[in-house]
Amino acid sequence: MAIAIYPGSFDPLHDGHVSVVEVASQIFEMVYVSAMYNPSKEGFLPLEEREELLEKCFSHLDNVITMSSSGLAVQAAESVSATHIVKGIRGPADLESEIQMAQTNKTVSGVQTLFIPAEPQLSYLSSRFIREIVLQEGDITGLVPGEVAEHLARGK
Repeated sequence: MAIAIYPGSFDPLHDGHVSVVEVASQIFEMVYVSAMYNPSKEGFLPLEEREELLEKCFSHLDNVITMSSSGLAVQAAESVSATHIVKGIRGPADLESEIQMAQTNKTVSGVQTLFIPAEPQLSYLSSRFIREIVLQEGDITGLVPGEVAEHLARGK
């Protein structure tokens, strides 16, 4: 069975992430979407909330399972028997760092990385910019799934 994992902070999840998962779900028999805990970053949303939002936003895809992990992406991949890590690429800047990560992951674990390019109309999206908009009480409609917009409107 072809199993992939899409690890990320998803802090918060945006429409570009959703697009990557929808493409991956067409390629792989099973896709795990994992909200990752990064001890070197202070999270905007707690890990538990990010995982809950993933579950709500991907409930329409039968072959997508959501989770969270506090270890390395390759450890998360191993825990679900994933043969591939999926990464979204917005442009050349993403590609450079993601290739280094992919090569490292392949060397230490044998897990291949598959890059999925962002849809052109979504390639500008960044969780960092969305956080800034939310903190300034701006409108994020059209940037994030409705469930995420509603959650952020209530909580931040």
